[in-house]
Amino acid sequence: MLWFWILLRIVLSPILYLVWRPRNSGMRNVPKRGPALLVSNHLSFADHFFGPLPLLRPIFFIGKGEYFTGKGLKGLLSRAFFTAVGVVPVDRSGGDAAEAALETGLRILREGKLLGIYPEGTRAPDNRLYRGKTGVARLALKSRVPVIPVAMINTFELMPSGRPVFRLGVRPGVRFGAPLDFSRYYGQEDDREVLRKITDEIMQTIRELSGQEYVDRYAAEVKAEMAGREVRPAGDDD
Repeated sequence: MLWFWILLRIVLSPILYLVWRPRNSGMRNVPKRGPALLVSNHLSFADHFFGPLPLLRPIFFIGKGEYFTGKGLKGLLSRAFFTAVGVVPVDRSGGDAAEAALETGLRILREGKLLGIYPEGTRAPDNRLYRGKTGVARLALKSRVPVIPVAMINTFELMPSGRPVFRLGVRPGVRFGAPLDFSRYYGQEDDREVLRKITDEIMQTIRELSGQEYVDRYAAEVKAEMAGREVRPAGDDD
């Protein structure tokens, strides 16, 4: 992770700024040291590059263990890339993916790091903002760290799904909002109504930052419908 972050800062950063001239704001809202939870919309693969770009600290993300278990050259490249961009694999040996992700996230925050999370659970199928899963609220209440809303801007146009490279002529960016205070809910991390309320407040703040249209449905369900697949009702923590 550290070597890729250094590479990004020294080599890729000047290129990304020169070619795409990203518009970034609110970086002072991210603490210079200590743990924080960065909660973002997710529009494109390009988010992995332009989200962390203006910060002076690396961001870590929780990812599927499958990203790290592939075989052959493809598996090796997958492990190298996801490790490089700060993805930490979830240990699912206990059988509960939601709990495993929660424990992994708490461990990262206990180490004093920045943890990035996409509460929509997947990249949006279009340029709209979708319903968040309540795992982000549980993580916020259990960790009791600052919660920073983040809005990726124009990355869907920059690199829509299926496109292998960034488009030219699109100016992406990222906006970091003011920290959200959920201390009034501490100790209520098992109350489903509280978790939904917190999650909806986070998503509303991201919507205000991003200017996106909000859709009160899970992105995974919409993507399945668009692909003509059978829709499985998604749970809040799936």
